Amino acid sequence: MSMEKKDINIAVIDLYNGEPNQGMRCIQDHLYEKQCKYQDLAINYDIYESRLRGDVPDFDKYDIYISSGGPGSPFSDEGTAWENSYFDLLDKVWNHNQKSDEKKYIFFICHSFQIMSRFFQLGDVVQRDRKSFGIVPINLTPDGTNDAIFSHLSDPFYGADFRGWQVINQNKSRFEELGAKLLALEYDRPELRLERAMMAIRISDEIIGTQFHPEADPPSMYYHFRQAERKQQVVDEYGEEAYFEMINHLENPENINLTKKTVLPGFLRYAIEELSQTHTV
Repeated sequence: MSMEKKDINIAVIDLYNGEPNQGMRCIQDHLYEKQCKYQDLAINYDIYESRLRGDVPDFDKYDIYISSGGPGSPFSDEGTAWENSYFDLLDKVWNHNQKSDEKKYIFFICHSFQIMSRFFQLGDVVQRDRKSFGIVPINLTPDGTNDAIFSHLSDPFYGADFRGWQVINQNKSRFEELGAKLLALEYDRPELRLERAMMAIRISDEIIGTQFHPEADPPSMYYHFRQAERKQQVVDEYGEEAYFEMINHLENPENINLTKKTVLPGFLRYAIEELSQTHTV
């Protein structure tokens, strides 16, 4: 067997449905970084606008999938052709990984995390009483503190969180059946007496998802917060003090930057290095 390494092909599944966003730019920044770092590997990526155009990446072509955030309800496209194709892709990846040594890898972000939770039946996907919007503290679970990626974060760590929906009421029997681990929970606020949302789940060594946006960076957050309508939304819901607290978080490089440098890069590094060992011809 020759040790010449084959290409690593990545599919980015864009679920923003044509809505302007910074998430796709941030995801591509992570991929550019890996292309520069692993210059001995040919790392290629394609973008699929699945909600907008109905195109879902091919199972055979790609090694790594990153599924983005997006607006609206995780049930809004229930039963549509694209979502059926998306679920078919997840089913193929899961079954493939059970029997093949050459794995496929998936990372789910925010909206995708909620859809993934529906597919794997990980808990109840429900609408929040109040939309979460901003940079928020997130607690690690015991499994999170021992995770290959999340163990490098503080407890609490900070994440960019934009959601009108959430996944609660962990389906523990389903977690056990899959071998999944709950890595992070919504920050504990005992005075609220509310069910805490699941914020990060590792389904397997190859499949992981986060409710928050690990790709977010300070420029993307400043872009959000400087828009008058978004600022007003935060002020109306949380007050002006909360708005400026969010801005202050951006001034602390350890907050959001630590998450940005740790989570998605850690996933990509593991996937690429594992694939580089198995992708030989």
